Amino acid sequence: MGRAIGKNEEIVAKAMMAQIRDRCNPKEPPAIASDGNDSYPQAMLETWGKLPDYSGRGRPPIRKQAGRDWICLQVTKHRSGGRLIGISHRVVYGDPKEARDLLGLNTAYVERTNLTSRQMNGRMVRKTLSFSKDEEMLRASCAWEDWVYNLSRPIKSLHVEINDRQRKWQAKSAAMAAGLTDHIWTIDELLMMVVCPEINTK
Repeated sequence: MGRAIGKNEEIVAKAMMAQIRDRCNPKEPPAIASDGNDSYPQAMLETWGKLPDYSGRGRPPIRKQAGRDWICLQVTKHRSGGRLIGISHRVVYGDPKEARDLLGLNTAYVERTNLTSRQMNGRMVRKTLSFSKDEEMLRASCAWEDWVYNLSRPIKSLHVEINDRQRKWQAKSAAMAAGLTDHIWTIDELLMMVVCPEINTK
């Protein structure tokens, strides 16, 4: 799945939900933990929400409602003078205990992903001269980053023990773990790969 890219959080949230809906085809949104920005729970509602049944009396309902099994947790960090002074949690959708048990009380896994992205892609580093100012070039650099990370980088947490005479562990990339390839690609292979354009059959 490609990443969602946009000029603000609202656009990114809507694009991300649309990707999940169109490519994964879930009946309901996945459990989500986000920061205090309301764009993500609102995008969940716009993408998967349903209008209540109309009884035939009065005005028809126009506001979508969340499903009973949805889970959405907001983790908001409060800062003062550049220092973290506290963290608050708010369960937007779902049972509070179930949401906290499933998602935890932090967004560390998301922040780790963001850090990896910024280390690999200079255009994602904020408050620097390398920060991307052109959306087309940002999309291109992010696509290349995704290719390199998923196909060319061995991930320590994915390696498997083999214990043959030459080595104890077999390195694996994210694409190998997903069953998309049988080896770790070199950068030369990536550069020589010809990607066929998608054909719109509609």
